[in-house]
Amino acid sequence: QVQLVESGGGLVQAGGSLRLSCAASGSIFSINRMGWYRRAPGKQRELVAAITSGGTTTYTDSVKGRFTISRDNAKNTVYLQMNSLKPEDTAVYYCNADCRRELEDGTYYGSNYWGQGTQVTVSS
Repeated sequence: QVQLVESGGGLVQAGGSLRLSCAASGSIFSINRMGWYRRAPGKQRELVAAITSGGTTTYTDSVKGRFTISRDNAKNTVYLQMNSLKPEDTAVYYCNADCRRELEDGTYYGSNYWGQGTQVTVSS
């Protein structure tokens, strides 16, 4: 199995910074796309940022210039550096990854995995 474990959430004042981390563990052969999503109270979950194994990134418009996604392929870890935080960034942030696992019979199985979520609260 694959597990995604997030860390780094918390309470911060507007204008402050937080850095989220998400480490993938398990019988992982490779990880393609990794991303961060968020769900604010009363809203649907949305993609915040994503990064491919080659380093191509994408961001939702509301975080461009403030958030930076990066990854360490050797550690199967993705990061989200969040600067100039605003109260509207308050949400539960979820890590997501497209992983390929090597099974016992030598075949490979690809699937999408989610972390448990970490709360980010920005006070005004």
